[in-house]
Amino acid sequence: MKIALVQVASPDNESQQDRIDRVEALLRSIDGADLIVLPELWSAGYFHFDQYHELSETVAGPTASMCSRVAKDLGVYLHIGSIVESGEDGRLSNTSILLGPDGSVVHTYRKIHVFGYKSKEAELLTAGTSLPVADLPFGATAGITCYDLRFPGLWLELGKRGAEIIIVPAAWPAARREHWRLLTSARAVEHQIFVIACNAAGIQDDVELGGHSRVVDPSGNVLAEADAGETVLLLDIDPALTKQVREEFPVIGDRLANYQNLTA
Repeated sequence: MKIALVQVASPDNESQQDRIDRVEALLRSIDGADLIVLPELWSAGYFHFDQYHELSETVAGPTASMCSRVAKDLGVYLHIGSIVESGEDGRLSNTSILLGPDGSVVHTYRKIHVFGYKSKEAELLTAGTSLPVADLPFGATAGITCYDLRFPGLWLELGKRGAEIIIVPAAWPAARREHWRLLTSARAVEHQIFVIACNAAGIQDDVELGGHSRVVDPSGNVLAEADAGETVLLLDIDPALTKQVREEFPVIGDRLANYQNLTA
C-alpha cells in the first residue's frame, strides 16, 4: 500500500481559493498512491482564527468538493485533513473527512479535544462527540486530529473499537516538534497501531508550523519522516503488520479491563 503525505503551508497572503487550486494541482501530480493525506485546516489556515466564520464551509463545500473530484479521478482514498465546518445550527467544528476512490465520504470525525493554549480554537469551535472507525479494504481505519495525540484514553478506546490504522492531520507548531515526534511514536507502540501523521508547514500569523510529517509502524519504527518545508512524503506500508505485531507481542491482551478496580 502506497501512502502520500502532503505537507502543505497556508501563508497569510494566499486566499483560500488560490490554496485549494494550488493543492489540487499538487494532488494530481501524485502517481500511484493508494492513500493521500493532507494536514489539519490547510485550506483555511489553522491560526487564521479571525477568519474562521468567513472561511467555514460544509462537507459539500469547496475543499471537500475539490478533494472528492481528485479522489474519483485518481481512484484513491483521500483524507482531506480537516475543514472549519459550518453546521446547520450555525456552530463551527474542526471536521476531518476521508473520501473513497469513488469520491464518496467513508469516514468523518469532528475534533474532540479542541485546543485552548495560545489558541482560539476552544473559543470558536464546538467539540465533537463521536469516535467512528471505518472498515476499509486495507484495515480498520480511524482519524483523530492534532491535539488528540495527547490523550491516550481516546486512543485506547479506538483500539477497543478495532482500529488498526490511525490518520492524524495536524497543525502542530515547531515550538513543540519534539512532542510531536514523541507522541506519534508512543501512540504507535502502546496501541500497536499504524500512525499516519500529516502536519502543516510554513508560517501562519507569525506561528511557525512544525512539519515533519511521519509514519510510525505498530512496532514503533519510523518508516519515513519529512523535513520542515512543504513536501510530499511517499512510502509503502504493509497494513497486515498490525495483526502480525499484535500476535507476536500480545501486550494488548495483557491489559486489565478496568484499572479503576485496583485498590489504593
